[in-house]
Amino acid sequence: MILNHIWGLYTAPKQEWQTIEKRHESLMYSMVHILTIALIPAICGYYAAAHIGWAIGAGDPIKLTEPNALFMAVAMYAGLITGVFALAALIQWMAKTFDAQPQFTQSLELAAYAATPLLMAGLTALFPTLWFVVMAGLAALCYSVYLLYSGVPIMMNIPEEKGFIYSSSVVTCGLVLIVALMAASAIVFSNLGVEYVG
Repeated sequence: MILNHIWGLYTAPKQEWQTIEKRHESLMYSMVHILTIALIPAICGYYAAAHIGWAIGAGDPIKLTEPNALFMAVAMYAGLITGVFALAALIQWMAKTFDAQPQFTQSLELAAYAATPLLMAGLTALFPTLWFVVMAGLAALCYSVYLLYSGVPIMMNIPEEKGFIYSSSVVTCGLVLIVALMAASAIVFSNLGVEYVG
């Protein structure tokens, strides 16, 4: 099953990382996982933007037109997938510094499974109130960071001391990627001339 590690990552992350490490799936398996999970924020974001509307403060909900909401969802989907692949490439690139030699599949597994809570937090877009989405997003980000810290030593087969420094480097790069995606989103939408539906 494509999503069979998700429950284990929430209930017993270290044991689940060991299971993932013991039986590495194919590159296609990891790709299908991330392509599936990234649909959650894209679809929920589209539905919220086009049909529910975003409540910001005490004003009326703000909706986008359906074509603009669809463009936003497709761009978000592409950006999330690009971000996970970029994180996997960074994980593999930094591995040499920490005496690890992972295959790209291992790096992609680590990036994809560590990003899963953050992507699943996209469900909160179905209750599009800014404070709620931000709080859930922060909680998911914290858990994704925890998964990364617990998964790096196991997936990269390195001691925990090195794993902590390696994880910290990956987290820093991941945060830079998130900020870059947010900045790119802001630039795209400021130049798009988005139409709002009252």
